[in-house]
Amino acid sequence: MIFHQFYLNCLAHASYLIGDEQTRIAAVVDPQRDVERYLAFADEHGLEIRHVFLTHLHADFVAGHLELRDRLGAKIYLGAVAKTEYEFTPLRDGTTVEFGRVRLRALETPGHTAESVSILVYDFGKPETDKPYAVLTGDTLFVGDVGRPDLRVALGWSAADLGGLLFDSLRTKLLPLPDASFVYPAHGAGSLCGKAISKETVSTIGEQRRLNYALQPMSKEQFVELVTADQPDAPPYFTYNAVLNSQEHATLDEALTREMNPLTLERMLELQASGAQVLDTREPEEFAAAHLAGSINIGLSGQYATWAGTVLSQERPIVIIANPGRESESAMRLGRIGFDHVAGYLAEGVRSLEPRPESTVRTERLSAPHAAELLESSEAPLAVDVRTPREREQKFIAGSVHIPLNHLSERTAELPKNRPLLVYCAGGYRSSIAASMLRRDGFADVSEIAGGIAGWEAAKLPVRKAATSDK
Repeated sequence: MIFHQFYLNCLAHASYLIGDEQTRIAAVVDPQRDVERYLAFADEHGLEIRHVFLTHLHADFVAGHLELRDRLGAKIYLGAVAKTEYEFTPLRDGTTVEFGRVRLRALETPGHTAESVSILVYDFGKPETDKPYAVLTGDTLFVGDVGRPDLRVALGWSAADLGGLLFDSLRTKLLPLPDASFVYPAHGAGSLCGKAISKETVSTIGEQRRLNYALQPMSKEQFVELVTADQPDAPPYFTYNAVLNSQEHATLDEALTREMNPLTLERMLELQASGAQVLDTREPEEFAAAHLAGSINIGLSGQYATWAGTVLSQERPIVIIANPGRESESAMRLGRIGFDHVAGYLAEGVRSLEPRPESTVRTERLSAPHAAELLESSEAPLAVDVRTPREREQKFIAGSVHIPLNHLSERTAELPKNRPLLVYCAGGYRSSIAASMLRRDGFADVSEIAGGIAGWEAAKLPVRKAATSDK
């Protein structure tokens, strides 16, 4: 058997290819939308991808099932209770797909979603073939955590009801598996589909039985209370993606063909004036030095797609400014979360702004010592902490107000427009997003602390621990 995990760091997403060495047939489980990596791997190993499984209708990314169907004729498999616009083979308890010495057997494991399944992997080329080599758990069981049951509330499901189903799925379907069976989930640390996911991307049933907080002995009521508490805010695009994954929609190649239009500066300014969102995907330092007034900075080096889906609208066109050669990447990574409404990109990137210096602005990124001096001055700026509540609980800069970045748009009225603002995050990535949003929304005097609170501490400046009233 050929078994390979593919990991996409920016979305903390794991997908899998399982191939048979005799028949050269393969299946892909939970593919990302840009499927070239599976095609390249299959070509390298002489495999033919005939099957594509979704463990559920994902909320945090658009899957590549339609791409593999349209390009290769692969058959799509989903949990039996899923409702989709396209045809799929329903997976119920015990549904089996075999090719050569590989057997994939479905377990219905509802809880994270109603249609969630896990996939048992059997390798008949090894001894003890009656025992599964691995289980692909999707978002039902993570390393160190379990899938959150509250993401379908917007689609009419109760978090408590799904939480109860999750309790049953874990204890009646997954925990009875052999301790030696490998656990391969669909996400690692950084995913918003859980609250305590480990950085490890593989474990065993035995290890999770011992170490996973959610698998310890407790009542169903205690479990539901535990797994629904303190979950991170889900970005608004999650519901959009879950619905899109159930629909017949354009493939990523079709979307990119439509979107990759070079635009003159004049045309970009026209689109911006009519409501288009200008997304600058350069790194924060480059953006701070010079950028188009009103543009939003989300750098490609960070959690680009997650933050784009959080702060950009699904309804308004997006126009991209990128370093030359990275325009397609910028659009493709938006496509991973179904943001296919890109109207084009600025030809030649920021160099196109040179003839129109009045359209160009910059953002001050202050060293931590300089920021500390300003905060002690008679006309001190207001420090704005855009980190998460959990980060705030650990430490913060005295006198700062706390508005998490994912709530900034709805809470700008809490900030004064007649006082300078000094934004900070952990290291400078999110503060650049926040500062660009504030400038777009009419705050004229906005700067950042270079290096964020990490730079502040490196300069041996004091931090405070949050009391309840500071959170």
